[in-house]
Parts: sequence; structure tokens; C-alpha cells
Amino acid sequence: MSSFIAWCIDHLNYWTITFLMTLESTVIPIPSELVVPPAAYRAATEGSDLNVILIVLCATLGANIGAMINYVAARYLGRPIIYAFANSTLGHLCLLNEQKVQKTEEYFNRHGAVGTLIGRLVPGIRHLISIPAGLARMKLSHFILYTTLGAGLWNIILAAIGYSLQSVVPEDQLMEKVNEYSHELGIAMIALFLLLVAYLVYKGVRNRTPDRSEHRAS
Repeated sequence: MSSFIAWCIDHLNYWTITFLMTLESTVIPIPSELVVPPAAYRAATEGSDLNVILIVLCATLGANIGAMINYVAARYLGRPIIYAFANSTLGHLCLLNEQKVQKTEEYFNRHGAVGTLIGRLVPGIRHLISIPAGLARMKLSHFILYTTLGAGLWNIILAAIGYSLQSVVPEDQLMEKVNEYSHELGIAMIALFLLLVAYLVYKGVRNRTPDRSEHRAS
């Protein structure tokens, strides 16, 4: 299996991108940084048959498929089986343990449904955030919407990094730069999103507050 995954990474096309990103969004430890930036890097190369927009779409489709697998498994198998798997030998081979699942579940409980969106930008939580969504029986339409938005945004960031680096960085140095920039940009996007949420909450509270002058007049 590992040799097949390595072959897919070496032969990136729309099918292998979708397949690898499906695995990345389940519990298989394949970082999206190994898939999207190299594909976008090659798309920027003259004569390439890859298109960066289609790369983002395929990566997001794969992320949704993988997230749905986690969501359905968690929703219908339940917490005891999910935690038992995380503590099993197979779970450990997938770099899972009870603490990681519990941390992701606590994150989801703190942030609610929108945590599914934000969680797609957080390292270490990104590929597991669909598990607590399934355990909480989050509404499927909301789950798909937030997963698509979060995964799409993350894939756009990764594709932009890979595409822009093609003209300035040799391919053997790509991953070093991707890891550097993706971490910083991920934090920046989370900060911007939280500021937007805070603004919308503030605006909503302000609109619900009755005007004091009107209250005195009455």
C-alpha cells in the first residue's frame, strides 16, 4: 500500500490527487502538503497538462469524500468503537490515539458546527474534525457546506503556494518552503476568519439592541 501511495505522489494527475486527498481526510496520514503544492507546481510548468483550478476542485472533492467516510463511521458506529479503533494497533499505525480524538472532539464542542470549517485549517485537527461532527450528529447539509468551504480554502492556499513558487524555487526545495508558508498562512487565515465571525456577532448584537432614544420617547 505504501509503495502504491508513493507511486501516486510521483504520478500526480486529477485521479491520484482525488484519491490521495480522500485518504488524507480519513485517518490515513498523508499530508495535503505532499499532494496539492507539488501538483500546482507542475501545473505552472510550461507544457503541463494540469490545470491549477481543476487541481483545487479535485483536491476538495477528495477531501469531502474522505470527510464523509469519517462522518458516517462516527455517526453510525458511535464513540466506543471510534475510541477503541484509535487505541488499536491499526489506529496507532494511522498515527491515531485516544488523546488526539479527544482533543479534536473538545475543539468541536468549543466551537460548535463552525469548528468543522475552522478545523480544516488547523494542523493536527484538519483530518479528524469530521469525527466529532459525526458523533454529534451534525446536520449533513451543514457538514458538507463547512467541509467544502474549509477544505476549499485550504487547498487554494496550498495551490497558490505551489504555483507561485514554481518560478523561484527548485522542485527539490519545494516542500521546505511549503511547510514554512502554509503554517504561517494557515494561522493568518484562521485569524482573519475569527475577526470576521467576531464582527458579524457584534453587528448582530448591535442590530438586536433597541435604540435608547426611541425607548425614552416611548
